Amino acid sequence: MPEALRDRLIGAWKLVSYLEFPVDGSDPFEPLGHQPRGIIMYTPDGYMSAQLSKIDRPHFASGDWFAGTREEYASEASSYIAYSGPFHVDEDKQTLTHSMFVSLFPDWTGQTQPRRVELDGDTLKLGTASPIQSSGRTVNSVLTWRRAEPS
Repeated sequence: MPEALRDRLIGAWKLVSYLEFPVDGSDPFEPLGHQPRGIIMYTPDGYMSAQLSKIDRPHFASGDWFAGTREEYASEASSYIAYSGPFHVDEDKQTLTHSMFVSLFPDWTGQTQPRRVELDGDTLKLGTASPIQSSGRTVNSVLTWRRAEPS
């Protein structure tokens, strides 16, 4: 019997690429740049956490997280994606959902979002199950992850 999808997800994964495909057929784009950084983790007790970032984000001039300028906060929020909460797998349908207990983007807090999932060895592809709004466009997102080496 093949290993369950849920069991194969458990662990840490590093972001390889993040692409968005506009439904109008225009060119795909990389919302966090060409070499985004990120980690997504799935725990055995049913929780997940995703952190994605542009590289080379500017530091705050003050060095104080709570004393940034309006521009620094805007840059910080627009160059980082973060959310955590429970995850669920339907083994029969081979589907995955992420429930956002906390999220940098407040609109996601409390949502449960389905993900398209493809898992081949140490490569995990996650995508939106239906189009979303991003940068003023309607897109489908595809994120490719590689299983992280043990530290």
